[in-house]
Amino acid sequence: MAEPALELSDIAFQWPGEGGFALHVRKLRVPAGEKVLLLGASGSGKSTLLSLIGGILNPRDGSVRVAGTTLSDLSIRHRDRFRAETIGIIFQQFNLLPYASVADNIALPLRFAPARRARTGNIAASIDRLCNGLCLPKGIETQTAGLLSVGQQQRVAVARALIGTPPLVLADEPTSALDTRSQAQFLDLLFQQVASAGSALLMVSHEEGLAPSFDRVVHLDEVIGKQEAR
Repeated sequence: MAEPALELSDIAFQWPGEGGFALHVRKLRVPAGEKVLLLGASGSGKSTLLSLIGGILNPRDGSVRVAGTTLSDLSIRHRDRFRAETIGIIFQQFNLLPYASVADNIALPLRFAPARRARTGNIAASIDRLCNGLCLPKGIETQTAGLLSVGQQQRVAVARALIGTPPLVLADEPTSALDTRSQAQFLDLLFQQVASAGSALLMVSHEEGLAPSFDRVVHLDEVIGKQEAR
């Protein structure tokens, strides 16, 4: 049986300072290939949770396991490398390099992840396949990312997250700026490409209307306890 793409157990984390808050994640498990929507209100700790999953923040207690590896067992340097190799991230603001080409933006994770680069094989062919699968215009690979429409930038960000078939893809509110019809079209394309890559998807959002599209929906308050720091 394949290792879960993600498994959190009894995570405790607290931001420092008088205005911080504490998070306790009791349990969250995402099997390989599953599409999970994590719903929570703004300010409820979604971004903190994604940072813990990505190894950007370290929990005080508990276990974060991604694709069978416990992040706390890794040094900071190895944790950064592991994140690049294993996790694709779709940022809410896309975080593309505006003066770089679409192809260079999509291939960026491969610069820091030799195993992921090896899995990719022919990089140019993989970029072309992802762009076609995401219904981007032919020849867009050579265009400057900063000149694209918002919708095109969003799909380039998806291609960047999926290149090299990472076991886990994290998506931070990627549909928040879209209307209902555009959301449905975007999710269809995203799900097709996630399935093709064999990746699990954990998407965080505050939009309840997205729930029917996913394999499973988890409400943040079901897995997280939050309290004001003392």
